[in-house]
Amino acid sequence: MATYIVYALLLTIIQIWIVPAALNMKNFSWYTTNRDEPMPETSVMAGRAIRAATNLQESLPAFLALALLSMHLSVDLTGLAFWWLILRVAHLVTYIAGIALLRTLSWLGSLVTLIMMALALV
Repeated sequence: MATYIVYALLLTIIQIWIVPAALNMKNFSWYTTNRDEPMPETSVMAGRAIRAATNLQESLPAFLALALLSMHLSVDLTGLAFWWLILRVAHLVTYIAGIALLRTLSWLGSLVTLIMMALALV
């Protein structure tokens, strides 16, 4: 389980910082300032990446709590953790690509996975 926690945190770094910055290279000079001014307008894909990162930030605490609790209680949730991580990567990719139906399905799948993790701990 510890491996999936590390992977989830790595995904967080990639999704919150690296992907939005890479998709917003036209504003690179803004990234090197004190950011006293608001960020200039971003590309459509960068905006999607930022919204996907915000969504991950809403889901990650629940995942981490469930994963740590499973380790504490010695309940094997590695399979569900694997699927949560895959679904979160799919959510990012489909969000940036603008594939709304698959994005929604991957988000819903990750939510169901969290519910299944919680139920397995009860």
